[in-house]
Amino acid sequence: MDPILLLKALILGIVEGLTEFLPISSTGHLILAGDLLNFNDDRGKLFEIVIQSGAILAVVWEYRARIGKVLAGLGRERLANRLALNLAIAFLPLALLGLLFKKAIEAHLFKPVPVALAFIVGAFVILWAEKREHKIRIESVDDITPLDALKLGLAQAAALIPGTSRSGATIIGGLLFGLSRRAATEFSFFLAIPTLFAATAYSLYKERALLQIGDLGIWVVGFVAAFVSAFLCVRWLLRYISSHDFTIFAWYRIAFGVIVLLTAHFGWVEWTP
Repeated sequence: MDPILLLKALILGIVEGLTEFLPISSTGHLILAGDLLNFNDDRGKLFEIVIQSGAILAVVWEYRARIGKVLAGLGRERLANRLALNLAIAFLPLALLGLLFKKAIEAHLFKPVPVALAFIVGAFVILWAEKREHKIRIESVDDITPLDALKLGLAQAAALIPGTSRSGATIIGGLLFGLSRRAATEFSFFLAIPTLFAATAYSLYKERALLQIGDLGIWVVGFVAAFVSAFLCVRWLLRYISSHDFTIFAWYRIAFGVIVLLTAHFGWVEWTP
């Protein structure tokens, strides 16, 4: 296996794990990183989607006791049934809109400059949301209603635009809808499980012709890197939100987006047209 390719897989795995659950867009970072590393062909795009499963397994591991309790209580316990129903409801908007508009979005928006613009626009949404008075009516994931779940699912659907951030859209949407920071963040974690596993399975099936046994090495490296970095990031984020807001991520998004736009405008980086 080419050591340079393994290094690229390691870098992209770390990028995926560190950005998947923060409101800074893992897809946007992967598009830009893949472009810089010249690993942005169809094979590279499939790789980027598949390593998401490593990040999701980090959440499954972190919440393994809670997830196991929910699975064991399905059909018998009210809270388990409610969470499962809420996740199904919240999953549907992104799934349906994704099937309808995926090709058009990939054709026009999966490029560095549109991603950079989405970074900046999303940052101002976060700043606006954080300046509003937070009226918390839902302290725990267990208190979310099916209507709340639908609203959160519609918010997550905004992440079809690369650079928006799936977790950011869900978390900030949750704050606007009256969820506490912890409830919004944890529901975003749980919702990521069906959302990203479905995206991975769909991409594997659709692009199965690109699967090669020779790529197993880079998949393993990317998967492990995404799992470890995501696990550390999830634990850090849960501690962080106990005493901080998301403003710092907004300023990071603005700085990152401006840098990409400047490099594109002045030709400092040869971004893909």
